[in-house]
Order: sequence, then C-alpha cells, then structure tokens
Amino acid sequence: MSEHDSQVRLFSWAAAMAELLPDLAGLYAIPNGGYRAKATAARLKAEGVKRGVPDVHLPVARGGYVGCWIEMKWGSNKPTEDQVRWLGWLADQGHFVTVCYTWEAAADTLERYLRGRIVKGEA
Repeated sequence: MSEHDSQVRLFSWAAAMAELLPDLAGLYAIPNGGYRAKATAARLKAEGVKRGVPDVHLPVARGGYVGCWIEMKWGSNKPTEDQVRWLGWLADQGHFVTVCYTWEAAADTLERYLRGRIVKGEA
C-alpha cells in the first residue's frame, strides 16, 4: 500500500459513512503531491497551488476548531519543512491539524472530530 492507496481508502470510507456522518460530504483532497511535467507544475503554481498544503481538508467547525486538516504519510515518511510550516500556520488560525500514517487513523480522527471528541484546549 502507498500514501495514494491509503487516501483512496479514506475517501471510500468517507463515502460509505456519509449517511451516518453527513458532514463528511465536505471532505476533499488537495492535489499537491506527485510527479508533474514542468509545464503542468508551472500552470498549477500560477493557479495558486502551494507546496506543503496538507492533503485532506474538512471545512466543518467542531470542538472549538474552524476546520480539520490531515497530512497523510506512509511508512517512515515525515512531514517536510513546508508541510510543518503549513500545519503550524493552520493551527494558529484555529484549525485542528494532524498527521496520519494510515487511512484507519485518518478515519478515526475524522469520526472523533465530527462527534465532538476532539476539543480545542483538551489534551
């Protein structure tokens, strides 16, 4: 399995859970990663794509947060400096941010977030 496969499984889970957790309908992916031809990369950069933006966003307020961002990783991969900066900036703006290494961890995070079990200021 790869980071791509894990993210695909996360979105399959979200589609299956949308009746139980309707706000999952707002979950979307940010297409920042992967190899691109130079011309495509230049076009996307001109359109506003920015390096380091987390992979998954749920624009739903819960538990004192204004939204939820997840950076998906796989294996021993670690967030890049750009990703760490984005995660920090988003957290400073009132978003819940996390890094997940499996689709199951991301699904659990989203479910806990939507059910109000992740609350700002609680450890």
